[in-house]
Amino acid sequence: MNTNHHPTLIVLAAGMGSRYGGLKQIDTFTPQGDTIIDFSLYDALQAGFKKFVFIIRKSFEHEFKSLIESKIKGKAELEYVYQEIDSVPQEYLNPERTKPWGTGHALLLTKNVVQENFAIINADDFYGRDAFMVMYNFLKNTDINSYHFSMIGYSLKNTVSDHGYVSRGVCEVDGNGNLLNVTERTYIEKYNNMLRYKDENEHFITIDKDVTVSMNFWGFTPRCFEFGSDSFKHFLEKNRESLKAEYYLPTLVADSIASGKVNVKLLKSDDRWFGVTYPEDKEIVQKNISELRMKKLYPENLWE
Repeated sequence: MNTNHHPTLIVLAAGMGSRYGGLKQIDTFTPQGDTIIDFSLYDALQAGFKKFVFIIRKSFEHEFKSLIESKIKGKAELEYVYQEIDSVPQEYLNPERTKPWGTGHALLLTKNVVQENFAIINADDFYGRDAFMVMYNFLKNTDINSYHFSMIGYSLKNTVSDHGYVSRGVCEVDGNGNLLNVTERTYIEKYNNMLRYKDENEHFITIDKDVTVSMNFWGFTPRCFEFGSDSFKHFLEKNRESLKAEYYLPTLVADSIASGKVNVKLLKSDDRWFGVTYPEDKEIVQKNISELRMKKLYPENLWE
């Protein structure tokens, strides 16, 4: 079996943070000035990851690098990939577009810097150490030439905000724990002690609070790039006039499953996910991190 020595971790950090009111990926959440990325990188290093690829934008490159490099230097290999509005074929460029093309597009931009099995995460989500351990072990023991992908799954009720709607990949899973399909729901909210989502016709539909959702913690072999380029081209053809349509990772995954070649294993983590979508979420994240520190799960200074 052809396994790689150390899987890579890709961090999606090019988002705009429009509902948060600023760049979540470089906001700090502790008196020591830690970002959520700091905790993810710390957990990833503990799990065994030795290479990090950050997908960012040129507009905050200097600020981002100065935040990361002094902490990680000597501990892991670093690469940067830039997701810009014009990182698409010429014929699909739209001068009026201001929004990046989405998480699936971001992943495709890493093709030339990732030749090993890899995981991908959001910069602004706190996944917990166990999730990184579980994913690392799966990737480490997966043949680099195989079509065996994976995903860390969370229960929807543990991932919604009290302060507004969220976007989640809703998963359909078979009896063997393999993903059958994932549907990106871009508007899920709490309502009258229930959860509901808005469909493409703007109708609200109740959704089971215990359904498994993706928080964009995926595991791939380099084979995923075989599906991505065709899938993204199809998306661009369909959305060439749109200023806001995004090509999400769940779309890439759903298209690869539909090929019949790929299986995606649902991996469960015992840790609790938390993250920030709205400014009001920040206080909850700060409180959760403080509690984890009190339990001695993280040192007072992560990078000393």
